[in-house]
Amino acid sequence: QVQLVESGGGLVQAGGSLRLSCAASGRIAGTSAMGWFRQAPGKERQFVAAVTRSGGIIDYADSGKGRFTVSRDNAKNMVPLQMNGLKHEDTAVYYCAADPGSWSLRLDSNAYKYWGQGTQVTVSS
Repeated sequence: QVQLVESGGGLVQAGGSLRLSCAASGRIAGTSAMGWFRQAPGKERQFVAAVTRSGGIIDYADSGKGRFTVSRDNAKNMVPLQMNGLKHEDTAVYYCAADPGSWSLRLDSNAYKYWGQGTQVTVSS
C-alpha cells in the first residue's frame, strides 16, 4: 500500500524556518512526480512546489519563490521542503502528493493520485 507521511510542521515566528519532510513508502518516491500543496482554513488547496521524477525540473508558486526549496532523495524515498523567511500567510496544513509513473512536472492537484495526511505549519506574526 502506498503511503506518504509528512513531518516537520510546527509553530514558528515570522521570519523563521521549518523543514518539512515527506517519506514515501516503497519505490514510489523514485518513480513519481512529487508535489507539495497547502490548505489554510476556509481556503482551497493551493500549489506550493513540485519536482519531477528525476529531480531535474522544479517549480514553485510565486508566493514561495526565493524562500522555499524542494528537493528529493530517491535513495531514501524522501522529498524535503525547506521553508525560510516564513510569513503569517504561510500558515496552513501542508501536504505532499505523488503521481506514480509520471515524468512530467505536475502543478495541478488533480494530477496527483496519492496524498499524505498533512502537517500543520503555524506562523505567528
